[in-house]
Amino acid sequence: MGEYIIHMNKEGILQFIINRPEKRNAVSYEIMEGLEKALNECMYNDHVKALLITGSGDRAFCSGGDLTQFHNLKTESESYEMLSKMGGLLTRLAFLPKPTIAFINGTAIGGGCEIATACDFRIAKRTAKMGFVQGNLAITTGWGGGSLLLERISVSNALSLLMTARVEEAEFLHDIGFVDELVDDIMPTHEIPLIKMISLKSEGVLKAYKQQLLERWDKKRVEENIMKEIRQCAKLWASDEHHEAVEEFLKK
Repeated sequence: MGEYIIHMNKEGILQFIINRPEKRNAVSYEIMEGLEKALNECMYNDHVKALLITGSGDRAFCSGGDLTQFHNLKTESESYEMLSKMGGLLTRLAFLPKPTIAFINGTAIGGGCEIATACDFRIAKRTAKMGFVQGNLAITTGWGGGSLLLERISVSNALSLLMTARVEEAEFLHDIGFVDELVDDIMPTHEIPLIKMISLKSEGVLKAYKQQLLERWDKKRVEENIMKEIRQCAKLWASDEHHEAVEEFLKK
């Protein structure tokens, strides 16, 4: 088994599963390659109705970037290369002409929250916890998640989650409109009402509605904001404060 699984079900839902449960489904370079494959499949395969992203196991959706892989990126330009690669993928995910769903089956922190934010819908297990914890490591979101969060929910709620870097229960995130649907732990993915209903609709209908959302967004402005976010994160990444915070974190 590789680090990711791409699976299309008979209803036309393409699943991208981050398959690193022992690493709390942290994002590696291999995961980035897999996500690119999944996005290409969605673009060029007319049978794909929607993209569903989730994590394997039941503990973590995604714990963000794999710090053991990315901690050796020390300078602004080194980190920028990684950040812009994943940021580019999440920009593609946000602008995908088909519906995208994050099924948050466990904890989502840091970049895991950014992946979820890039999707149109977020479905979470009631027991899931989520947090944009980047601020605790002396960096900002760096894959576009901050810019996209400000498009998705009220500005004050978005800023509060980003600036406090706190971890919240799925229930609270549902109340503020970040999570769209809460499900019980035992519910299988294909039984989730939102996924079930979407998979019964024709691909043409789903694409047409997604297009309406994309028309509403000023694509150029959103893309520029994401690029600025990536550059800002790369600057902070190069700071001693960040490297020291990561050292501390890895010692735990």
